[in-house]
Amino acid sequence: MSNRWWEIVIFCEPVLEESVFWRLEKFGCSGTATQVKEDGASIKAYIPETAVQLLDLAALSLWLEQDAMLMEVSVPQVQWHLIDEEDWATSWKQDWQPTEIGDRFLIYPAWLEPPERSDRLILRLDPGTAFGTGTHPTTQLCLESLEMRLSQNAKSQTIADIGCGSGILSIGAILLGAKQVYGVDIDPLAVKASRQNCQLNQIEGQSLIVSQGSVEQLIGINDGFDGIVCNILADIIIELFPSMGAIAKPKGWAILSGIILEQAQAIANVVEENGWTVAALWKRQDWCCFNIRRSEY
Repeated sequence: MSNRWWEIVIFCEPVLEESVFWRLEKFGCSGTATQVKEDGASIKAYIPETAVQLLDLAALSLWLEQDAMLMEVSVPQVQWHLIDEEDWATSWKQDWQPTEIGDRFLIYPAWLEPPERSDRLILRLDPGTAFGTGTHPTTQLCLESLEMRLSQNAKSQTIADIGCGSGILSIGAILLGAKQVYGVDIDPLAVKASRQNCQLNQIEGQSLIVSQGSVEQLIGINDGFDGIVCNILADIIIELFPSMGAIAKPKGWAILSGIILEQAQAIANVVEENGWTVAALWKRQDWCCFNIRRSEY
């Protein structure tokens, strides 16, 4: 008999997406995917039948309810059922289609044949269990910000991607012409996904280096980074930001996202307290993206 998997389906308000992904990752889920609808977001995730029991699933539902109450939004609808392994291998991929982002990107699922010709930069992706498919507003805002930042002098720019996930932002920066990107993530599965997506996009050599870890792994590389991208939870950005100055050049810039609108002021405060300036704040749905620069610039 083939192994079976729990398929967990969560329907929630868009503002909860980031915290739902975090909960699912902590729970041990694989192959997450999101479908954005007019009235909310539908998130699917999968975990082996043998890894959890019904009481564990009930606890997950309770945690999601508590998260929603803390953020003062409606409680997510959570359902689960068992599917066979062969169904799991393809089920989460069915709702994910090619996505145009900004003026230049076309995000293409790895299992689909890309077009022979396109006016856009084709970024092929198989995220596995890592965050970053291009469907989430925070990822889109980051890619659009990279388009702006790398519209000039891209070939001289060295960039750090903190919490690189699937590698989508790192790869996007390379496709835009960046000289070199260093990606780090504390999750070994994300590191694996990033490296595999580098190969998928035929990025070789030392142009994109992915390592397990966080900001401390980037200290002392070259003489610092021209740019930093960081698309993770706001609380973690606040925790890590004071150390980002140690890896940024005096005229460096950064792109910060994964931030809901209600958290924007807290991020702005920590940015200014550490000698940076908010150059622009971009918004989409309930999310925002900070484009910032060192105050010495």
